[in-house]
Amino acid sequence: MRWAVILAGGSGTRFWPLSTPARPKQLLPLASAMSTAEAAVARLAGLVPKDRILLVTGRHLAEPLNAKLGLPVANLLIEPSAKSTGPALAWATHEAGRRDPDAIVLSLHADWHIPDIAGFVRVAEEALAAAERLPLLVTVGVVPTRPESGYGYVVPGAAEDGAWRVRRFKEKPTSAAAAAMIAEGALWNSGLFAWRAATLRAEVEAHSPEMAVGLPGLDRGDVEAFFDGCRPVSIDVGVLERSSQVAVVRGDFRWDDIGDWDALARIRPVDSMGNVLVGRVAPVDSNDCIVWSERLPIVLAGVANLVVVEANGRILVMNRAGAAALKPVLDSLPPDIREI
Repeated sequence: MRWAVILAGGSGTRFWPLSTPARPKQLLPLASAMSTAEAAVARLAGLVPKDRILLVTGRHLAEPLNAKLGLPVANLLIEPSAKSTGPALAWATHEAGRRDPDAIVLSLHADWHIPDIAGFVRVAEEALAAAERLPLLVTVGVVPTRPESGYGYVVPGAAEDGAWRVRRFKEKPTSAAAAAMIAEGALWNSGLFAWRAATLRAEVEAHSPEMAVGLPGLDRGDVEAFFDGCRPVSIDVGVLERSSQVAVVRGDFRWDDIGDWDALARIRPVDSMGNVLVGRVAPVDSNDCIVWSERLPIVLAGVANLVVVEANGRILVMNRAGAAALKPVLDSLPPDIREI
């Protein structure tokens, strides 16, 4: 049967001060009135029933997430510790396989923006079908719309039964290198994966000592022992980049991982001056600004290319060009300003 795993961890730094550790971006209505986690579950309708959706998250997020999502309590997989996507997906896939030895798992993140639901469903169906036919790990490579330096890329190789063998991965190239790769057919490595539970287990054992050492813990039902034994590693680095048993299918739907405040210009309505305005905001002779007001009126006068956020008793003003570097800014703040 088909299963889905939604990764929903997070530290709440990328959209500070709106996001907090207790309310990271997957709980926020960044793209619409619906939180990104709710949207993730909604787009699975028709693909995977709710009783076969597993949610991987931290203990502090389990209750607020499931208040919105309404999944079976047994489907909330609470990580003993955060060790990146490798251990999280190895555990969740093992759990799907424990409940269903023939499990085929679709893995996705809780914080994406995908407005083309029909396109997503069609490509997810293709990925699941490829994982069912082939003893391969299947990734979805989204057709790029720009040479984005903040994303990873996957380069397709030879065609194989409705998919393409992966020739190589490249993590976060420069914009110039990304443009050259796109011209040669490279795709964004979206993080949308499909595989049989048994296939992932075999590839973890073969290629990921960071996780394989903890597998006996999973086999005896001791999740804490598994996480204690694992070293932090992403599924991309720990398995996909090392394995020769990886295929890619093309995703031609619109996709954005909403990585920072600047992403709102791609997913929210933009006014005639290029501004994205959420809340009580009055722009005067101002252009290309992203403004989010939770409570107070904000007036912009004669400014450009700013991010302005009022939320949780804090106000952030920064240049849009620095939106991707918000975490180092937060790390430099005194605790009484940063912590909300």
